[in-house]
Amino acid sequence: MKDYLHDIKNLNIGKVEEDCSLKNYTTYRTGGIARCIVYPKNVACFVKLVHFLKSNDISFKILGNGSNLLFSDKIFEGVLIRLDEFDQIEFLGRGKFRVGAGVSLIKLSLLTAKKGFTGLEFASGIPGTIGGAVFMNAGAYKSDMGYIVESVKVLTPDLKIIRLENREMDFHYRTSFLKTHPGYICIEAVIKLQKGKKDAIMEVIRDRRERRLSSQPLEYPSAGSVFRNPEDNFAGKLIEDCGLKGFRHGGAMVSDKHANFIVNYDNATSEDIKYVIDYCHDEVLKKYGIELKIEQEFVNWE
Repeated sequence: MKDYLHDIKNLNIGKVEEDCSLKNYTTYRTGGIARCIVYPKNVACFVKLVHFLKSNDISFKILGNGSNLLFSDKIFEGVLIRLDEFDQIEFLGRGKFRVGAGVSLIKLSLLTAKKGFTGLEFASGIPGTIGGAVFMNAGAYKSDMGYIVESVKVLTPDLKIIRLENREMDFHYRTSFLKTHPGYICIEAVIKLQKGKKDAIMEVIRDRRERRLSSQPLEYPSAGSVFRNPEDNFAGKLIEDCGLKGFRHGGAMVSDKHANFIVNYDNATSEDIKYVIDYCHDEVLKKYGIELKIEQEFVNWE
């Protein structure tokens, strides 16, 4: 890896950080050391980097805000890529916005609300980036990205840049074409919103913020909801009914405020958190025969 680091720096494609603690890059505030994090300056630099990595058979992963990931406590020997420089927001008129993959979803929801456009209120509390949100079809309050994304510009596995229309993105509950075809990488998205009344939109955002503060353990590091809700049921209720609210292992705990949140309440390791996730999954399966699907992605565990 050290030899590759020298070569990556010589590509002159953007900032390169070495030996980074993943605790600083994930919302769980856990994880081992990442040997290398690269911040491409633009799309051309990003393509150049991916070409280099593929040509040299170096593993890599796109890292957004780390809000839906659980890295292991081991060293991540590959290259992590952050698209922070892909932060442009362009108003195209008629409710359309062209948005870079690195744009904060919360920032975008507030900006569009202040402009008087409705449709993105559901995202005002989701701490991810546009790229990550499109990838997993992030959603809340019975809405998701699939309702507002018009098209997505992606880098294909053979390093071509193409645009996929909404119908091609195959948006479904917490998944999309990009999630089922991980070789495709979101570069930007065009979203389409409707004109609304700014005051009413901001009131919805404020109301939902208060609801989150009262019902979610925002005072602790977490990665949001751990499990998908089964059809006609709620994962949090199933976990709570198993008597697991407040269940602890090491520094990880099932939130006593919302049982579908596992929190880092006392310097947890990733191993602690994974143990609690697996334990909740197994207990619900044993008691109810329901196999909860994990929303979060486990990285570097094998």
